[in-house]
Amino acid sequence: MTQLTRRQMLATAAVATLAPMGHMPAHGAAPLIGKQAPSYYRYNVGSYEVTVISDGARSWPLDIVRNATKEDVSTALAAAYLDKEKVTFPYVPIVVNIGSKLVVIDPGLGPTLYEQSKGAVGQFHTNLAAAGIDRNAVDTVIISHFHADHVNGLLTADSNLAFPNAEILVPAPEWNFWWDDGNMSKAPAGSLLETNFKNNRRVFGTLGNRLTHYEPGKELLPGITSVATPGHTPGHVSHVIASGSDKVFVQADVTLLPALFVRNPGWRPMFDFDAEMAEQTHQRSVGKLYRGSRGHAETATALAESTPPEAGVCNALSVTFHLRS
Repeated sequence: MTQLTRRQMLATAAVATLAPMGHMPAHGAAPLIGKQAPSYYRYNVGSYEVTVISDGARSWPLDIVRNATKEDVSTALAAAYLDKEKVTFPYVPIVVNIGSKLVVIDPGLGPTLYEQSKGAVGQFHTNLAAAGIDRNAVDTVIISHFHADHVNGLLTADSNLAFPNAEILVPAPEWNFWWDDGNMSKAPAGSLLETNFKNNRRVFGTLGNRLTHYEPGKELLPGITSVATPGHTPGHVSHVIASGSDKVFVQADVTLLPALFVRNPGWRPMFDFDAEMAEQTHQRSVGKLYRGSRGHAETATALAESTPPEAGVCNALSVTFHLRS
């Protein structure tokens, strides 16, 4: 009688198991899921905790740069290992826990756009909850400027207050421009500028007496100071977050997508209200950051949650530079 070793028996069993597979019916692939996991990233600035939360992303054609060819824009995107066929801006608001208060800076496009885009943008509220943050616990919301991707998230999908217990801080120069009827009357009918005027009056008209105006250059809360950075809008403001020896510059839309506008500081995006002033602000801000960090203000074009804070976090809604003192 033939004696089989243990190794031979295992090999025979494996062959017997695999043999019928050639006759098994084929099955279709699994259905597409179509959505990302909740996206957020945390890091510390001294004793403060910063949570960077994705609001989604939106793509634009290559001709969004006023003074560059589509070919040059495509080449710049490819050099940064980004899709060279379109310009994609991630929207990334932040939450700062300073200990005494919970602070949101620019709450994104809002739940209405979330529904209309089938979840592509306006994700901030849902990702905020996924990050373990209750919007009812937010004490202060700071607005950098009055574009829809920075203010619409102040409201819920049914136009109620998204942060019912929060004080809303808005830059005074920005308010003065957008609430001037004379300025609104000059906006061409049907233009994006006119749309912005109407949208701001819709959003802020709902907030009533919860608004507080602030001037650039002032400390708004302990460790959070406003910085005038006009051009993208007339009263655009950035913010410095400081705790202990650590500082972070949250620049909102000074450079938009760094792969294009930090690497090519003379390029002018179509979204800037005053292109010349915006370029001056851009170059002054980035130059000051570079000098202030002793040549170490590196930038990395990536979604904030996938970028180590030491490298600097760059995105469409807020480019964050970590400064070394």
